[in-house]
Amino acid sequence: MAEIRNYTMNFGPQHPAAHGVLRLVLELDGEVVRRADPHIGLLHRATEKLAENKTYIQSVPYMDRLDYVSMMVNEHAYVMAIEKLLDIDVPLTAQYIRVMFDEITRILNHLLWIGAHALDVGAMTMFLYAFREREDLMDCYEAVSGARMHAAYYRPGGVYRDLPDTMPKYQSSKIHDEKKTRIRNANREGSLLDFIEDFTDRFPNYVDEYETLLTDNRIWKQRLVDIGVVSPERAKALGFTGPMLRGSGVEWDLRKKQPYEVYDRLDFDIPIGVNGDCYDRYLVRIEEFRQSNRIIRQCVEWLRSNPGPVITDNHKVAPPSRLDMKQNMEEMIHHFKLFTEGFHVPPGETYAAVEHPKGEFGIYLVSNGANKPYRLKIRAPGFAHLAALDEMSRGHMIADVVAIIGTQDIVFGEIDR
Repeated sequence: MAEIRNYTMNFGPQHPAAHGVLRLVLELDGEVVRRADPHIGLLHRATEKLAENKTYIQSVPYMDRLDYVSMMVNEHAYVMAIEKLLDIDVPLTAQYIRVMFDEITRILNHLLWIGAHALDVGAMTMFLYAFREREDLMDCYEAVSGARMHAAYYRPGGVYRDLPDTMPKYQSSKIHDEKKTRIRNANREGSLLDFIEDFTDRFPNYVDEYETLLTDNRIWKQRLVDIGVVSPERAKALGFTGPMLRGSGVEWDLRKKQPYEVYDRLDFDIPIGVNGDCYDRYLVRIEEFRQSNRIIRQCVEWLRSNPGPVITDNHKVAPPSRLDMKQNMEEMIHHFKLFTEGFHVPPGETYAAVEHPKGEFGIYLVSNGANKPYRLKIRAPGFAHLAALDEMSRGHMIADVVAIIGTQDIVFGEIDR
């Protein structure tokens, strides 16, 4: 009689249904997964090693390229670690701007997640809906930094520059005549804050549209309910953070439990799941859309009535204004030294963590007093989640593996680094 044995199959590393360059080696019994072995390192860019050969400020743009869907939040952890070692204060206005853009980035991240996750499971429309809103938020990134994705906007001591008073406008063309263009530009007539406020007015209705498409959709529920169940105890043991941990019913959010910047001044709630399955993790992120919208709204109101400096006035760390630099020899020297040699950070070690859209994103930084980090270690949330893929997938079908990868919201830039 023929021997019945499991067979092994490569899943990836091509892009479809595997967010980034993931190679899974699946051991299958028919269509049931007996073991899943994730192979990583196909996107390795040596970010942590490169940081040792760059000045502190030159490494800021590298942070954008880690999780390239949550750009400014990565920068935030990095500049916070530098600020801890330098022991410098960040102006309150800059703290509010940072928190506002952290939450804009959280919405950006979850929009790509919900579009890609739904697409993996077979719902095409969701992807188009999500990218409609991403366009508006990418315009906010571009207005403030000049770049749509890799912003390099946060700086040790604050942010690169103040929020602009005008928004870029659409131009009329063969496709859009002047009348249509006027309608498209209706919410772009004011400042960036006006544009963001208009977005926060519209966004809850968009989230309702996503829920109409998915939440009670029986196909969506059949694909997600009771798939990839992780108990609260197991989630903690596996090192889960963010929506993956909260989906299992553990109320842990650094914004509430270890507040940084101005999160302790803001009013918002932490959504948590009950069953710890893919569907609960979906519901947690949907509610995070609404909570982030609340936070952005509060930041806009505060910033509108409290203008102020957006970066520290310590010119050993932050450059002087262009006007001062061109009129004052002392400021000229500060500017020249900062952009050639960089600033020196006192010896010591520190760890700074932020509540990243995917979980706890941390930077462990060691300084030996030079103008470059002695060592840099990144705590990427997706790494711990991917390590649990084997446990989450066992006993499920191949099609469920795709749903589990989707619910983990993995980006390989931060995992492979």
